[in-house]
Order: sequence, then structure tokens, then C-alpha cells
Amino acid sequence: MEIDVLNVAFDLTKVTPLEIEECLEDPYALRVLPDIEHGAKQTRYYLIGKTLLDRALFLSFSTNGKIARIIFARDASTVEQGYYERLLAEY
Repeated sequence: MEIDVLNVAFDLTKVTPLEIEECLEDPYALRVLPDIEHGAKQTRYYLIGKTLLDRALFLSFSTNGKIARIIFARDASTVEQGYYERLLAEY
């Protein structure tokens, strides 16, 4: 899947496209059920994952199955990191 980071609402120097890609590929990432709209061509997802350097990120993105358009990315909060760590401990 390709990643679209054009026209994003966040600073790409604080969260790089490589970090976003690493989080999307994190096998232990917490993926929240999509926000489904009737007749929508794309589905919006929320994800909490970690980069290879152990940085926890929260992502919001939509996808049509071929391209993931990143809507927002930021550092995960302490609570979000706690959810991630609890799920990781269950594996």
C-alpha cells in the first residue's frame, strides 16, 4: 500500500514519513475500528503503533485499499501508550 502525505495538517519534520510507515507496518499496532460512513469510498482508521526506535505514534488515516492518506500524526499520549503496552503484553 502506498502512503500519501501530501497536504497534511501536521509538521512532517516532527513526524517523518518513514516513522509513519514503520507504525503502519507494526504487527502489534492497536488498530481502532473504522469510522464507516454510508456511501464512503474510503474508510478512516485510527492506529497506535511504534517505530523501530520505540517512538509511539497516534495516526489517523483513510484508505481505499491501495493508498493510505495520512490525515494526522502525533506522539501517542501516556494513556494511548498504556493501551499499546497492555495489548503487547497479551501477545
